Amino acid sequence: MEPPNVFVLGLEEENLDVLLDVPYAAECRFHPLLGHKELLYGEIDLAALLDKAQRQLEDFDGSIDAVVGYWDFPVSTMVPILVRRFGLRGPSLEAVLKCEHKYWSRLEQQKVTDAHPRFALLDLDGAERRPEGMRYPMWLKPVKSVDSELAFHVKDDEEFRDAVAQIREGVGRMGEPFDHVLRSLDDLPPEIAAAGGAACLAEEAMSGPRAAVEGYVRDGEITVYGILDSLTYPGRSNFLRHQYPSQLPPGTRHRLEDVSKRVIAQIGLNDATFSIEYFCDPETDDVCLLEINPRHSQAHARLFEQVDGAANHHCMLSLALGRDPSLPYRQGPYALAAKWYLRRFDDGVVRGRATEEEITRAESEIPGVSINPLVEVGQRLSESPRAEDPYSHELAHISVAADDEAELCEKYERCVEALAFTFDD
Repeated sequence: MEPPNVFVLGLEEENLDVLLDVPYAAECRFHPLLGHKELLYGEIDLAALLDKAQRQLEDFDGSIDAVVGYWDFPVSTMVPILVRRFGLRGPSLEAVLKCEHKYWSRLEQQKVTDAHPRFALLDLDGAERRPEGMRYPMWLKPVKSVDSELAFHVKDDEEFRDAVAQIREGVGRMGEPFDHVLRSLDDLPPEIAAAGGAACLAEEAMSGPRAAVEGYVRDGEITVYGILDSLTYPGRSNFLRHQYPSQLPPGTRHRLEDVSKRVIAQIGLNDATFSIEYFCDPETDDVCLLEINPRHSQAHARLFEQVDGAANHHCMLSLALGRDPSLPYRQGPYALAAKWYLRRFDDGVVRGRATEEEITRAESEIPGVSINPLVEVGQRLSESPRAEDPYSHELAHISVAADDEAELCEKYERCVEALAFTFDD
């Protein structure tokens, strides 16, 4: 019997290495479907990307057994379109869009839970102040964005107007191709059709510790396989690290799992992984849902591998091939793992950075770490081709595994020192 051919949208070296380590990966043949950079950087011509992907699949001399992806838009939206065209296993486009369209997602959430902030749709052409009945501080964000691109925290009417102007100017980059996909649905709800894909959402700001819930749906049965803590830089909303497993109290973790299952059931997601972000109150076990991603987080893959013994890519791959997606539990070599986000909060030009050889040496000298620099010498941070939030610039992603939190932090500091970044303002 020939091994199954698995096509991965935007497959790149780091995630290929992780994929090759999941159970039964040796039985599969992995093929990149379109390039990583053409999918994630610059302008998004979704129709052209879909046509190119379809031609690549049709020209393949062999069986097409699965099409998968672990990136956000446009990859997350292309997966259900392509699996439908080729008769493969995967989620429906409607369910994916119910997760990805932030306003549509909120409308679905409020049917089954009150664990969400107050929200309102904004008219980008006429909004001058906060919507009636809502309070500052709040977040203004496009109904579709990636990595918090064009998401603004506002505290008064002046900041509100400034944020609206910036969103109005840049919302089309993702909003126009996203609107193209929305219009392809036969029964789009009138309120979503009226809003379109380039609209803006206002949400009252949430507070408290943050967490992420990961799970999957197979044949309608919802499974939560992990809860992570999402720690931010002190006094800021930017992620410092995602840490697994969560240290939240059992009552809070139970509440997170319960709300997650209810909203995923309401949305109708099936044969897919998901990742849901929350704010929590460990004192009362209250939770407040931030957003639903109709995919697992590739950023967490090594964390599950280090702690449980298999990356969460295993769930994605198994669902697409009709196999058991269950993960092992606490069979990895470490008790704790985290992905850190090294950031700079001011613009600047990179004047110095460790070489690839120096980074490889640091990884060999510090057990359980992986260092991935994101910027090069000579690069101005504000000119990064990657989508970023408006308040920081990512310098590196650093995965660290350890036996306790003190060791986790100590290894991270050694990695930062090894990177040896220097800047001109």
